[in-house]
Amino acid sequence: MHPQGDGPSNLDELVTAVATTLMGVDSAGLRPAAEIVLRSLVEYFGVDLSFLRFHDDAQRATVLVAEWPPRQDVPDPDPLGVIPFETADPTFAASEHLADIMVIRPSESPDYQERIRSGSGVESTSLAVVPLRAGGSTTGALGFIKFGDRGWGEDELRALRTIALLFAQMQGRMLAEDQLRYIAHHDELTGLPNRRALMTHLRELLDAGERGPRALLFIDLDRLKAMNDFLGHEAGDRFIAAVAERLRAAVDAADVVARLGGDEFVVSVAGRADETRARVIAGRVQHAMVAPIQLGGQALGRTVSVGIAVAEPSEVSLTEWLRSADQAVLVAKSRGGNNVVLFTAEMEAREQMRVAVEMNLLSAIREHSLAVAFQPVVELRSGRTIGVEALVRWRHPTLGEVTPELFVGVAEATNLAGELGTWVLEEACRQFAGWRDALGPDTAPDFALSVNVSPVQLIAVDFVDTVERVLRSNAMSGRELILEVTEHTVVSDDAAALQTLRGLRELGVSVAIDDFGTGYSSLAQLKAFPVSILKIDRGFVRELGEDAGDLAIVRSIIALADAYGLELIAEGVESETARAVLLEMGCRVAQGFLFSPPVSGDRILELLARAPERGPVSSLRSPRAQAG
Repeated sequence: MHPQGDGPSNLDELVTAVATTLMGVDSAGLRPAAEIVLRSLVEYFGVDLSFLRFHDDAQRATVLVAEWPPRQDVPDPDPLGVIPFETADPTFAASEHLADIMVIRPSESPDYQERIRSGSGVESTSLAVVPLRAGGSTTGALGFIKFGDRGWGEDELRALRTIALLFAQMQGRMLAEDQLRYIAHHDELTGLPNRRALMTHLRELLDAGERGPRALLFIDLDRLKAMNDFLGHEAGDRFIAAVAERLRAAVDAADVVARLGGDEFVVSVAGRADETRARVIAGRVQHAMVAPIQLGGQALGRTVSVGIAVAEPSEVSLTEWLRSADQAVLVAKSRGGNNVVLFTAEMEAREQMRVAVEMNLLSAIREHSLAVAFQPVVELRSGRTIGVEALVRWRHPTLGEVTPELFVGVAEATNLAGELGTWVLEEACRQFAGWRDALGPDTAPDFALSVNVSPVQLIAVDFVDTVERVLRSNAMSGRELILEVTEHTVVSDDAAALQTLRGLRELGVSVAIDDFGTGYSSLAQLKAFPVSILKIDRGFVRELGEDAGDLAIVRSIIALADAYGLELIAEGVESETARAVLLEMGCRVAQGFLFSPPVSGDRILELLARAPERGPVSSLRSPRAQAG
């Protein structure tokens, strides 16, 4: 039966029209394009209904893609929508592996007739099913229904096979495109949406402009690096995949869980979500990690830190929202991990300050807008100044006094720590040389200058050369300089740190471990490094004499220093009680507000000029210390 009007006049034109319609169709345009084709086929072949179905291998079912004409009253659920092959009538079941066209007359399939009757109300039909084939498999079916009976000629069947091939090719192309799209928007390891997909989702959410609070949860595994170092990254990857499964199960089905990379995940809570609801979900996430994960015969447990950012979509940018959640999780981790922290206005103010510091720090370093203050190091028994520690300070014209903790942290996070540290070293040594020149040989400072060194500086290949250059340009000897490094820095990169420390020793420069007692170094590590001085962390000193735990720790550090022939400086001495206890336990040198806050270089010069009676200080530059 040939159509009337402007449609194709023969089978060749029909096939060409179908090919043209299906060319370049993607998943979004599949249904309308398929309906156009089905309509033309219904009209050309003079049938009553046509449908296109794709196989879903995951469900082992046949899924309705398009039909023509569309049914007016579709039952819910639609009995023709998704039909599992295992429960289908023989006609639908046969289409799972159908290799060639199947034609059925009205009297040949009562089960099929009943399904059609329940879905459309039609009493009697004939059916032609054309399989979609690709790679030796059946991937779907193209069907034609005629109320009553209809026969099919060989030319018509050949045309239907060609049209089915065009649909199968389109299906294969869309499958490949969908796979590429999936890869581009999903994390390979966990199958979760990746950073790109999350950003797209959040932009759409914000652009929708819906009113009411929305919540983001930033999730970070605690201490994953230690597990990776112990078990290897392959086991770490399996652990991450298991964590992702638990996160998916812990949140609501509509929530979006994404992996940003490493051990960082984000949950976008669906719908309105205030602080209370966000905390409930965060609690579920933490509870999901309580049971250890079985991995390679071992039960491995890790807690999670969760940062929450609740915002009105109309009042926040995507960058601000994510940064707020990130800032909150950093606070959670800084509290020891296994914490849930809500981003607050106070945190927002600190974050704005941090951004301002980051924007201004480089120019402050290069334009010499920073300053170096010096805190005296004193002999506890006599109170004499026997050294100074250089401490960098920054007073910004609009930001005001910027705390060292803030801008030093920003420097380390933005790769400016090396440049900042070099500037402080050069400026401190310049002022030290200036004191010597101003006072003359008889009253010049007879002690060493202490300068802090960042982790980046300690492992830089040219750091020893930099120190040698600064000493030479200021006519200083290595014995006049003490470089302070944190305990964590010394033990975190043994090979690089050890090479630098040995190079400094050859220059005659002493090395002090700052904040000792907080970095968990072992006795073997302490013995291996050429250090001269231990500085007892202020946290153990501030309440000395009042806290029994601090007393025990300080006593053990003093014993350790004595056993290894190391000098000691106690930091943070603020009371006469702490001073007395230190002297009683055998610590002879300290610094802290009890003696002096950090002061300017000019003030140090005044102190030196008024104290000609000070004597040499063997405690910080003894042969025993240099031998370490």
